[in-house]
Amino acid sequence: MSGTSMHSSGEVREAWGRVTAWLERNDPETLAALGGPGSDAAIREAESRMGLALPAELREWLLANDSDAGRQPAAHSCLVALGCALDIPGGHILLGLTDIQRVYLSRMGLEEMQPSPDPDHPFWRREWVPIAAETDGLYGTFLDALTGTVGTWAEAEGPEEGVYASLSAFFQETADRLEGVSSGDWSGPGRSDRTRSLEPRPEDEPIRRWARANGYAVNDRGRVPASIREAYEMSRP
Repeated sequence: MSGTSMHSSGEVREAWGRVTAWLERNDPETLAALGGPGSDAAIREAESRMGLALPAELREWLLANDSDAGRQPAAHSCLVALGCALDIPGGHILLGLTDIQRVYLSRMGLEEMQPSPDPDHPFWRREWVPIAAETDGLYGTFLDALTGTVGTWAEAEGPEEGVYASLSAFFQETADRLEGVSSGDWSGPGRSDRTRSLEPRPEDEPIRRWARANGYAVNDRGRVPASIREAYEMSRP
């Protein structure tokens, strides 16, 4: 049985509803940035472009809120150009449908151009659909279209599969973070401590300050892109 049928769309509606309810009460500006409902036609077009069927949970979420709906990235924009900054596990930018396609096609292109040395453990699989990422696409979170679980990837590191049991579990954890509560262990088997290691590192803050002072675009949360880290190191005496 595939992951698309293992997790119900009703569960993701409930989990995402907790997120949007909190934002409605406490952060209407971010709620507005999540965008309005997506469309079946846009999802079908994205599926055709990526060459895979999106899991039911993901379709349900995108139909509720697609931050990219009706928008196009500017010329020469970052890989993640339209996403929404929300306090999600891992600190990455939550992607809309356009950015999902951009990141997916970029990751697949890299894997095809430079295949992983171990085909049983590639750096990217065709069934992995990005749902959050940094602006350069080097770090992020994906939904496995076959198993329905949520994992992460990071530059120069092997991907971590099964970090969350489902997209619903990922959004339940997001709601917990927003509400400041812990309502349960939403992680996959044996992964209960994994999310802690994805948090921003304190030693990155001087790099962020330097980057902003020197005209680099850098996120408040998540990992600092390697290119910015290298520029910072080269600038030091």
